[in-house]
Amino acid sequence: MPFPTIDSHIHLYPESELSSLAWHTPSHPLTGRHSVAEFQTATSSPPELDGFILVEADRKNDDSKDWTAPLQEIAWARRLLAGTPDADDGFKPADAKQCLAVVPWAPVPLGAEKLAEYLAKAEEAAGSPEVWGRVKGFRYLLQDKPSGTALGDGFIEGLKLLGKRGYVFDLGVDQHRRGRAQLEEAVEMIDRAHDGVAEEEKVVFILNHLCKPDLTVISQTDPSFIAWRTAMFTLSKCRRTYMKLSGCFSELPDSLKARPAADIFSAILPWLAVVLAAFGPSRIMFASDWPVCSVGVGDDAWQKWHKVVEMVCDLAGLSEEDQRMLWSGTAKAAYNLNEFVAVF
Repeated sequence: MPFPTIDSHIHLYPESELSSLAWHTPSHPLTGRHSVAEFQTATSSPPELDGFILVEADRKNDDSKDWTAPLQEIAWARRLLAGTPDADDGFKPADAKQCLAVVPWAPVPLGAEKLAEYLAKAEEAAGSPEVWGRVKGFRYLLQDKPSGTALGDGFIEGLKLLGKRGYVFDLGVDQHRRGRAQLEEAVEMIDRAHDGVAEEEKVVFILNHLCKPDLTVISQTDPSFIAWRTAMFTLSKCRRTYMKLSGCFSELPDSLKARPAADIFSAILPWLAVVLAAFGPSRIMFASDWPVCSVGVGDDAWQKWHKVVEMVCDLAGLSEEDQRMLWSGTAKAAYNLNEFVAVF
């Protein structure tokens, strides 16, 4: 039976702000508007879908010099949550209730003082306490940053400030393209960010996309798989860490992306089994990574991934309580989602 569902990781942006996206080119497969209207089409708006968590879409930034585009993204989220769309925004006032939380970008490496300065500007861009209250955490992608970025003193200071203020940190690393070193740095980063911090002020880490394992390998004896598996169990032992069950389509070989959900499930089962064993359903949350998940997969990508996750639940024999956690309960707990109503 369908369980109440929260998609804990999607990206939205209007066509008028494409130039602010760091990755955008006119020929990019994700060019054009990707907003609530398009998301509703992709999901077919099933009644059990309670809403989504809006995660920053990698707007252009220069850390300490230029925060214009990330603040513009917060202003767009403000319009969504307030139900006051501009002509190109791609949502209706009634859609505000679907956005359960926002996770913007933040210049974490700059340290506590500059991060606090940014947070003040971000709160100003949010425009009201009600909208700002929907900001539950921040993300700073590490997957494309120089080695050692996460271990800098400023980065650790920034993480401690986020924890002190009650925000989570969405952690994006890439084992597929950057190797085991990024996973090892992530473990050390979490340890250092929690060191000497009171339990209630330790920042919560939400790991994105299984940490992007290399799903092109075909043997569980491959060094890449072994390194990733070891890191998953190590990370799962870290306090206050959660995992998003998402992002797998991007790591698949192209030949597999167009295959039925059952074929994809069979191919990636070893990785799914490791994550489930390491974290358990109370620390795993459903997420789609829409619209990124559609690249090379097609318009049915969201529904295909949903089927894969259903198969995970069935094969693992998860109880109803465990399935409720995976589909929505874990996201509620990790992001501290206390209410599911529009803010206006």
